[in-house]
Amino acid sequence: MTDTVFFDLDNTILDFNKAERMALSRTLEALGIPPTEGVCARYSAINLAQWKLLEKGLISRREVKLGRFGLLFKELGVDASPEQAAAAYESLLGIGHYFMEGAQELLLELRGRYRLYLVTNGTAAVQHGRLKSADLPKYFEDIFISEEIGFNKPDVRYFERCFERIPDFKKEKAVIVGDSLSSDIQGGVNAGLRTVWFHLAGAAGVPQGTAGGGDVPVPDWEIQRLSELPGLLERI
Repeated sequence: MTDTVFFDLDNTILDFNKAERMALSRTLEALGIPPTEGVCARYSAINLAQWKLLEKGLISRREVKLGRFGLLFKELGVDASPEQAAAAYESLLGIGHYFMEGAQELLLELRGRYRLYLVTNGTAAVQHGRLKSADLPKYFEDIFISEEIGFNKPDVRYFERCFERIPDFKKEKAVIVGDSLSSDIQGGVNAGLRTVWFHLAGAAGVPQGTAGGGDVPVPDWEIQRLSELPGLLERI
């Protein structure tokens, strides 16, 4: 029987893509760079690649923050400061929030029935601003931000630090829910947790039913809508 649920934050509870686009567009405009669809898409691709390197422990968080803008500006051939861009972007990203469809309803339904915890690799200053704006702390027993924990998902040491802070914790009664195979699902596998992959209907990624090809971790369950989760939790 499940009594503990770990939730990823970005693109699981809060819509990071929408927040990113808003913050990035305003940052580029302030630097005199037109935030075209092509430029924003290229930034997102560079940013994702940089975060993957962080997950593997190959670069630092600071290198992610500055490198994504440095690489973008180099490709665009513009003379702009990555430091200035990073500071403006993080300030804007920490303002406001956008919920994923059904996320608020889900948290209201699960609160009190399960022990809920939030696990995120996001930057602490940014995440605290978004969490406060969305009034999310009221739903969770604790919130674990990797920059404060000292390790990033999917590192097992990140999860071990989280487990240490949870009273009467039993892995066999816990699951992790998240959209990222490389961070959330791989992290759950590394830590010995059961895993639920939130693969949003229509989202890019490994097609339903084929997860696990190559080095891709295999989730225990897959959902395409958050509204599917309560019924699943009752069965597992």
